[in-house]
Amino acid sequence: MTPAPGAVPPPPGGYRTPVRYGFPETPVETTTRLRPVRPRQRWRTAAAAACVVLGLGLIGGAATGAWLTGDSSAGTAKSPYTAARAAWHSVPVDTLFPRTLKGRGAGPGGTHRTWNRVAVAADSTCKDGLDPLLLTTLRSVGCERMVRATYTDATRSAVTTVGLVFTEADASGMQALRTRFTEQKLGARKDLMPRTYAPEGTPAASFGNGQRASWTVNPLTEIPVVVLSVSGFADGRAVAEPQPASDAMASDAMASGAGTDIAQAGLGHEAKGVADRVERGLRTAVAELTEQPG
Repeated sequence: MTPAPGAVPPPPGGYRTPVRYGFPETPVETTTRLRPVRPRQRWRTAAAAACVVLGLGLIGGAATGAWLTGDSSAGTAKSPYTAARAAWHSVPVDTLFPRTLKGRGAGPGGTHRTWNRVAVAADSTCKDGLDPLLLTTLRSVGCERMVRATYTDATRSAVTTVGLVFTEADASGMQALRTRFTEQKLGARKDLMPRTYAPEGTPAASFGNGQRASWTVNPLTEIPVVVLSVSGFADGRAVAEPQPASDAMASDAMASGAGTDIAQAGLGHEAKGVADRVERGLRTAVAELTEQPG
């Protein structure tokens, strides 16, 4: 290789510095995690190596101790609650909120639906993402973090914001919240509707509080998460009388042409369908994390 002008060639048999090209390293996709992992710095390599040696010694000691004492907890998988509580930053965005959701039989009359993601909100506190009364209602379980995304249907006539509230509660706390929602019918209260996420420049830009039409709030008990969603018309029309998803879906099933505009447009199905599929994806991701050694 011809040396660069002004460069001093190395002595015969000497070490040649490898050529480095001036292209910066960039991730394949910058939105694969809600909280990007900081790039590793070179000066940490030696420290990391030392930590590995120390860690191996500690692991070996722990394994030996477990063998001697008969403790079978060493190397066991994470609990669903532990794995789920960290999922908001450990699971890729496209897993939490897939770019496309398929709703086979999820529409009115069992029709198939497809929803396309239009925006993902930055992770936030619940104070930033929930109305005050809903925030107060969920206070008993605490809020670790909240993530949201907005979808539109294939015809772009409806928009739906879906959210995941990762709580600080244990299993008994989540069960108590679920019981409260069921017995007090909190999921049907209009003053407990979730907020929309409507970024500018998207089909959901006009999806504000006055456009909320149907919603669902579902506290889970197997993992410390509350799944919520809210749907509306994509054309930005105001809605005077929102309906819970369960009521809108029931109205659509019972009345052929006599239901509300919300029911006829299938907005109850939109809210429930998107929420159900995001919930299923989260459960699958948590199950995979649970299977990994802790």
